Amino acid sequence: MIDLIIVIAFVIYAISAGFRSQKKASKSLQEYFLAGKTLTGWRVGLSMAATQFAADTPLLVTGLIATGGVFLVWRLWIYGIAFLMMGFIFSVGWRRSGILTDAEFTEIRYSGKAVLPLRVLKAIYYGTVINCIVMAMVLVAAMRIAEVFLPWDQWLPAFIFNPLLNIIETFGLSLGSGATGVDPAIVTTNNLISIVVILAFTALYSTTGGLRSVITTDVMQFSIAIVGTIVYAFYVVDHAGGWENLLVKLENLYGSELTVKMLSFSPTGGELLLPFLVIIGLQWFFQMNSDGTGYLAQRSMACATDKDARIAAIVFSWMQIFLRSIIWLIIGVGLLVIYPFSQSAMTAEGFAASREITFVTGINDMLPPGIRGLMLTGLLAALASTLDTHLNWGASYWSNDIYKRLICEHWLKRKPKSHELVLTARLSNILIVVVALIIMANLGSIQTAWFISLLFGAGMGSVLVLRWLWERINLYSELAAMAVSLIVAPILLVVTDEEWVRLGSMSLVSTLAAILVTYFTPATKQEVLNKFYKSVNPCGFWRKTAVALGIDGSDPLKKLLLRLKSVAITSVSLFALLIGVGKLLLLLPGDSRIWPWIFIIISLALIPLWWKDVVKPADEKE
Repeated sequence: MIDLIIVIAFVIYAISAGFRSQKKASKSLQEYFLAGKTLTGWRVGLSMAATQFAADTPLLVTGLIATGGVFLVWRLWIYGIAFLMMGFIFSVGWRRSGILTDAEFTEIRYSGKAVLPLRVLKAIYYGTVINCIVMAMVLVAAMRIAEVFLPWDQWLPAFIFNPLLNIIETFGLSLGSGATGVDPAIVTTNNLISIVVILAFTALYSTTGGLRSVITTDVMQFSIAIVGTIVYAFYVVDHAGGWENLLVKLENLYGSELTVKMLSFSPTGGELLLPFLVIIGLQWFFQMNSDGTGYLAQRSMACATDKDARIAAIVFSWMQIFLRSIIWLIIGVGLLVIYPFSQSAMTAEGFAASREITFVTGINDMLPPGIRGLMLTGLLAALASTLDTHLNWGASYWSNDIYKRLICEHWLKRKPKSHELVLTARLSNILIVVVALIIMANLGSIQTAWFISLLFGAGMGSVLVLRWLWERINLYSELAAMAVSLIVAPILLVVTDEEWVRLGSMSLVSTLAAILVTYFTPATKQEVLNKFYKSVNPCGFWRKTAVALGIDGSDPLKKLLLRLKSVAITSVSLFALLIGVGKLLLLLPGDSRIWPWIFIIISLALIPLWWKDVVKPADEKE
């Protein structure tokens, strides 16, 4: 009963936040999707972190640690570089651009007849295809949680549950991991009910209050999720016999060689070094959100000032890469002891999925009433914060780029009213939910789905960054990168199982194609570039445009170098603290504590150097 009360209290808070923001959100699309550009950096940063916390990510981390050890989690940590680049290089540009979605960016950056088609294509590709794939991954995690904690067959009367069960059996649907031992049809029915209830709850407050309600609930959701996860970590360590005993038991279970491999922050086998370096060297840059494209850009646009936009990205990076990762490391390693496995099982089909669900199983097995309710609320909060963001973000494309720009302004030659745009935004959530559910029904392991999504995104990363940094990039560059991604990705999935070969090949082919197409197609009109430069003030290779506007031609490149310096210093500080604290926590008996403390001291010493660039960058002091 205590667990239920905690969950219900959170649900009431979230729904009330939506209705409190309804009046302001209904005024216009900018109020609905950007909260009137009034948000502070700290709130936006925590909202970003809440969205990325997600219900699927701790399960993914648990699976990664089991399948490849701690060093495999660099697959997530390496994104910190991209997040910091967004903060120091791109976030202010997004805010200054004056646009509502990243798809709209095409019409202020490029010229030519294909500008509008590219905008619409990106709205559909990002707003529906990519967006719904991410939502489907989150919903798979929701099913893992619901399968353990939401037995609707025991709660609902037979005259309600049985007809739904019959429909499931008739269509032969299967939505479950099989971890509970319950009949698959019952599990599927339970999971389907859970998903519908969760989506209905999330859609109710996010579609009612727009981004304001999303931000308000996200801050609370992140706090609950962090507190709940910290408490869970303490229980995991306690059930494993204490931290020192945990590491000893880990060595007894898996042997010293495998234990060292599991706890290492770097690859321990020479044969793994090249694939590892290729993957982490490319993954953070060659990805579909390399410049913040998506909800991170939306959050940056909603910030009140340039300083707030920078603070948001930095707060997000530290919460995302350091704080939550340290907690998940403790839980992930502890679960290896509490739910051990044989080394032969690591090569079995479905191993990753079976380890992912131990994160949820541990909550049910170890946490007492009240504490379990807090953790469940934390998982629900993490789930809701991701879903509400993707619903809000996806709806922005359909209302702003497709309905307003394409249907009303281009086809019907009329200016739509604010109330109909907001109504379109709210109704488009239904389409997004349906597509996400269809994709969800065909996903297995979260890890596998994540790997595939990375491959499709790898073709877009370089051109998304280059369009900010290089004036010669044009709309055909982006079209070429998208086309290569859609054509080459399926081929690579068939011809090779080596992920590092897939990512490397995709990145190389798409970047070469985009650059070649750039040189053989017309440049963007100078007047468009001039207008873009005056509004956004980009850095990088913009000499021609800067000179055309009477600015020193070397100024944009100088600004880029200064900002890259800030990114480098902050990255060293962030990763040094992560490694230092992580190594102290995962220190095997007899290992030295000197190096972990050196990493921590380096990190703390660098903080004053990069924080001054967050408050006021060096290029703004000139």
